[in-house]
Amino acid sequence: MTQATSTQIRLARRPQGWPTPDDFSIERVDLSEPAPGEVRVANEFVSVDPYMRGRMNDVRSYVAPYALGDVIAGGAIGRVVASASDDLPVGTVVLHQHGWSDVVQADASTFRAVPEVPGLPLSVRLHILGMTGLTAYVGLTAIAHMKPGDTVFVSGAAGAVGTAVGQIAKLLGAGRVIGSAGSAEKVALLTEKYGYDAAFNYKDAPVREQLAAHAPDGVDVFFDNVGGDHLEAALDVMNTGGRLALCGAITGYNTTEKTPGPDNMANMITRGLTATGFTLAAYLHLAPEFTEKMTAWFAEGKIAYDETIVDGIENTVEAFLSMMRGANTGKMLVRTSAR
Repeated sequence: MTQATSTQIRLARRPQGWPTPDDFSIERVDLSEPAPGEVRVANEFVSVDPYMRGRMNDVRSYVAPYALGDVIAGGAIGRVVASASDDLPVGTVVLHQHGWSDVVQADASTFRAVPEVPGLPLSVRLHILGMTGLTAYVGLTAIAHMKPGDTVFVSGAAGAVGTAVGQIAKLLGAGRVIGSAGSAEKVALLTEKYGYDAAFNYKDAPVREQLAAHAPDGVDVFFDNVGGDHLEAALDVMNTGGRLALCGAITGYNTTEKTPGPDNMANMITRGLTATGFTLAAYLHLAPEFTEKMTAWFAEGKIAYDETIVDGIENTVEAFLSMMRGANTGKMLVRTSAR
């Protein structure tokens, strides 16, 4: 075994409003040989995700905030390049949550081996075949209890979760799926590639007006990645007994002021609506069910996906900031260029 150097992205200070590059630091750490039970992994891809912004604040949430000076933890996939563990020999492909670095060394128990399937890019295990796809599946099934024939509206539909939601909804029998996105190009992708029946650019006109025009018969299920005006618009058009799966609220992640609540919350009462926020931690038991179905759909050519890939671990912060501004189509990933 040999020594190695790990390039790591750490939280230098807590962002105020929109994060800037100065909120992060790049550190290079020399790694000694793995201790007994440890492995060294050269990451191939690391994930940048909206939820990471919330963890940069020192506030109560469903997961502990990042500590100042810590590596930004999150999903990554790579290959074992040095091992002092019989469980994970050199060459094993592993998923983990050690986050933003090109090389990571830790106890073998913190990595999960995954099969390397010919023709299947490793990157998809960080999105459509991984937690992103599972988030979409859980939101539609366990949270919104989507039924065949339902009309489904998805906010932020051209993102990693949104593109998965639309496809899974159609495969589960949704009658009509409507999505919002932030450009004409993304709107076209939703209807031409991802199976959406209708889509609109939320920048073209008030969301309330556009959604009402696209859903004349109302909406049964709302999968929300955005919050704000999208949530308000959905409450306008929800059918009696409608269900709202609240996955994210990206419109408020970088604001320094309190976000006003919807002005039509009374519709929750008069229409008997159910709104449920969720994170994956309580629903990981559905992973085997999801994996079985998604793997079959993928093998049958029924699943499409997009990736926006930024090269170089040193560009991870820029990838994160670009994703937060909606520059990605599908999943935003960093290819670490680790050697």
